[in-house]
Amino acid sequence: MKSSHRVLLALLLASAGSTSLAQAPVTPAARPAASATAMQAQSQPQSRMTARLLYELLLSEFALQQGDAQTGASHMLNAARRTGDESLFKRATEMAIQSRAGPAALEATRAWSQAYPDSVEASRYQLQVLIALGRVADTDAPLRKLLAALPEAEKVSFISAIPALYQRAPDRTVAAQAVELGLSDAIAHKELAPAAWTTIGRMRLQAGDPAGALSAATLGQDDGASSEWPALLALQLMTSANEPLAEALVLRHLNNPQATPEVRIGYARALVELGRFTDAHAQLDQLNQQLPDYPEGWLVKGALLADERREAEAETALQRYLELVQAQAEQPGASREVGRSQALMMLARIAERRRDYAGAEKLLAQVDSPDQILAVQVRRAHLLARQGQLEEARQAIRAAPERRAEDARQKLLAEAQLLREHGQAEAAYLLLSAELEKSPDDEVLLYDAGMAAEGAERLAEMERLFRRLIEINPEAHHAYNALGYSLADRGLRLDEARALVEKAVQLSPDDSYIQDSLGWVAYRQGRASEARSILEAAYQKRPDPEIAAHLGEVLWVLGEHDHARRIWRDGLRLDAENDTLVKTLKRLQVTP
Repeated sequence: MKSSHRVLLALLLASAGSTSLAQAPVTPAARPAASATAMQAQSQPQSRMTARLLYELLLSEFALQQGDAQTGASHMLNAARRTGDESLFKRATEMAIQSRAGPAALEATRAWSQAYPDSVEASRYQLQVLIALGRVADTDAPLRKLLAALPEAEKVSFISAIPALYQRAPDRTVAAQAVELGLSDAIAHKELAPAAWTTIGRMRLQAGDPAGALSAATLGQDDGASSEWPALLALQLMTSANEPLAEALVLRHLNNPQATPEVRIGYARALVELGRFTDAHAQLDQLNQQLPDYPEGWLVKGALLADERREAEAETALQRYLELVQAQAEQPGASREVGRSQALMMLARIAERRRDYAGAEKLLAQVDSPDQILAVQVRRAHLLARQGQLEEARQAIRAAPERRAEDARQKLLAEAQLLREHGQAEAAYLLLSAELEKSPDDEVLLYDAGMAAEGAERLAEMERLFRRLIEINPEAHHAYNALGYSLADRGLRLDEARALVEKAVQLSPDDSYIQDSLGWVAYRQGRASEARSILEAAYQKRPDPEIAAHLGEVLWVLGEHDHARRIWRDGLRLDAENDTLVKTLKRLQVTP
């Protein structure tokens, strides 16, 4: 430490009386300490690089190298104030941030902003430092100043990114209020108002105020009916906040001649999430008629059809998507590698269900996206398992490369799912239980282990796992549903089973599978007519082989045998190997 200070002192003495960097002899020993400030030093006019300034810059960088970033930042800020050089203000700010010295970083950004009132970078740093310090209430003025300083072409994109900046704010209500104040000028600007109101709405939604978010979306759309921003917020309100009035805003945008196809696709996806499949198909059909060369419409349509097991129609839609992507591959910005991989994977799944394993493998071989390596290998494992090679399938999953930190966990979950689907619930349970010992509160592991325990007839363990998941996450509707259904399916504690499923319905009212569970509980309680009504509504919303199995049995018991057989036949067309449906027909000794 002492020898380094002697080097700096020698530099100072050697340059005494000097006014320029060119006149100051720099020894080789000093160069490493000075290298970090070389650019700043060179940017100074020679007449301003005094011996004192040189010493301060060197001392600042030396302190940083020695691990004392706070002292380094202080020296650098002094140099910045004396010279007025913007690069030194930035360097002082970065040093303070590096040392986790929040107040020092804030002091540096404020000094920077005062010296350069129009600096976008200074305002950006000041805003980020205030948020990091938790002083969210003080961010409105820096936010307004930063937005005013940005080029016009960048303002909308910045406004839309604001909720992400405040995502970790400790008090989201205060954050929403600060952002609303910070955007007060933007909401008075015709071109910026729709995006600004949308951001205000998103901040209100993050603060738990869906009604306020809906109001913001309405005001944003009033300022610009053709803007997609308020409609996108309305879609978020439809799904995450279950706000029925938001749909009118989406439809209002879609009725505008300038409506974007992305909003219609988002609307279709929201309708699927809400279980309104017929409406989703109508939106996608309208999009594909209006814009037949827009690839994404065909991709989403194909995915929906494939999920409904309408496989011939799904293949047509997905092949159309691939043709359009190929034709547009040379166009700027037409990269759709993720969508192409998804389409190929869905087509491979359809081929697999037809038992065309060679065709499925051929399709999987065309997926060349590095991000899909694990998904492709898991699908190959399922092909092997369907051909009776379960052990080889497990080895295929285990051999898949791990490119991301979460891949090892995904491989384990995929292997457990494979085992469950192929009658090895006990092995799946043991695999997941071992992993739960390392991560006892992992919600996904708890749920999957509970399902495996149910399949292995470890009922006490199943209940323990599901109740632990509910304890950790009281809104885990899938856990309430799984536990309630499992009890009802065995005729156990039916009143308790119904209460569990009703709680799941309360948490996720549009889930057809939960409605199926509620109908099945009613049937087990001897309420066949009530069960029929619930199951018919669920099946109409979501044609599914397991719902078909339950609805068919209720109709059979009610004496409507022809109707029951028709439902069962439809279910078999959807999936002739569905375990619940096959077991139901065998137990009732019925040939549809």
